[in-house]
Amino acid sequence: MSPTRAAIEITADLIRDLLRDQHPDLADQPLKLGARGWDNQLWRLGDDLAVRLPWATESADELLLKEHTWLPALAPHLPLPVPVPQRLGVPTARFPRPWLVTTWVPGDPADRAPATRGEEAADALAAFLTALHRPAPAGAPAGRGRGGPLAPYAEHFAHSLAAVTERGLTPDPDGVRAVWTDAVAAPDWTGPALWLHGDLHPANVLTSNGTFCGVIDYGDLFAGDPANDLAAAWTLLPPTAVDHFHAAYRPTPDAATLRRARGWAALRALAALLIADDGDRGLPNGKPTWGPPARAALGRLVGAVGAVGR
Repeated sequence: MSPTRAAIEITADLIRDLLRDQHPDLADQPLKLGARGWDNQLWRLGDDLAVRLPWATESADELLLKEHTWLPALAPHLPLPVPVPQRLGVPTARFPRPWLVTTWVPGDPADRAPATRGEEAADALAAFLTALHRPAPAGAPAGRGRGGPLAPYAEHFAHSLAAVTERGLTPDPDGVRAVWTDAVAAPDWTGPALWLHGDLHPANVLTSNGTFCGVIDYGDLFAGDPANDLAAAWTLLPPTAVDHFHAAYRPTPDAATLRRARGWAALRALAALLIADDGDRGLPNGKPTWGPPARAALGRLVGAVGAVGR
């Protein structure tokens, strides 16, 4: 019987066997576990490469193939290092899922090592998103459960806010609700669908010496409203650097885009708080390090909308 996806244990021996079968010139390089993410495991291969293998979700195969299809053409235009696919591993009886060999991007995840050099980090993030946010071609992927107008996510927002409030994770649920209400009332994006990273939470952005040095995990790459990515400024940057980021990003975002971005930021911060709380309670898939940036983001978002409303 062939192994099921859930039954496959990913080990260094398995990966080395896969490399020997399909990419034997890489099989003897040093190999060590880098990270276990939501969808994939990441193993460092030698000094400059990494192996990404799906392990935890059925959708991971599609996400890896998306990266392989689109990221090599986008990467040369981006000012921060990204994991560029180099080789594709095809499904076999040994491992019946696709997998990738990519470039290795050094740095520390921002949920563990936040940016501290505010203006420099804001400039780096603005330059990266300015370069990425170009009109996407016909056939570009759509977002999976993200992007587009905010209104369809109202039930998801209400459920998340109720859960966060019930657990006592936010001191001002009414303020968070006001952020969302203002964002939903903003005009929708009417410009072209732009390339978006789609998942710029702190664990997917790397830092070094207090500023950003890389952006990883492009499984959610899609075309849509830039507000979806601009939301990341609230969780990635020190509080004094958000306005600097907005001024450095091109074209300068209009007021409606910034309002929608605040809504996306609030929605993601709520989700991150629940994931962090799960981690604090020792539950599977919980990530305690996601809590501090999410709490800080909600506080700043509530303050920003409150200031506008006065």
